[in-house]
Amino acid sequence: MVAIDVPVQRAQVENLYVEAMLLADEAHAAFAVQRDLGSVAGDATAQIGLACESLKTTTRLMHVIAWLLHRRAMFAGDPGAGPNDSAARIGSPVAADWYVCAGFDEPVRRIITASERLFERIAKLEAGWEAPAVTPVQQLLARLEARL
Repeated sequence: MVAIDVPVQRAQVENLYVEAMLLADEAHAAFAVQRDLGSVAGDATAQIGLACESLKTTTRLMHVIAWLLHRRAMFAGDPGAGPNDSAARIGSPVAADWYVCAGFDEPVRRIITASERLFERIAKLEAGWEAPAVTPVQQLLARLEARL
């Protein structure tokens, strides 16, 4: 496997972070509109389906955002952020129920699809990721720990 330069990794993480945050804002707005004005009004089963898919989409996006924030912390040399932490792993995907989603308006379906694709992109990135080299801050902390 070819090592990826740390500046490229940082740029990827920053770009993906912006994308994830924008998608989270879109999701919030789209699910609110669907809930308040959309086709689920008055249909209890559809409302429950919308609530469940809203939670799944939010969970997917929060896992992505947490993974990206952890990577940012690693690049910054945060001694509490390591490559073996549980936050360094994206985990298993939370799949949408497309039978339920078929009843949603197109903007909501698009956001659900985008959140699944973003999660998949992060999982693929993680699978090919090489842990960044130990930062100077981490090296200094290790030396100080060794002396104590």
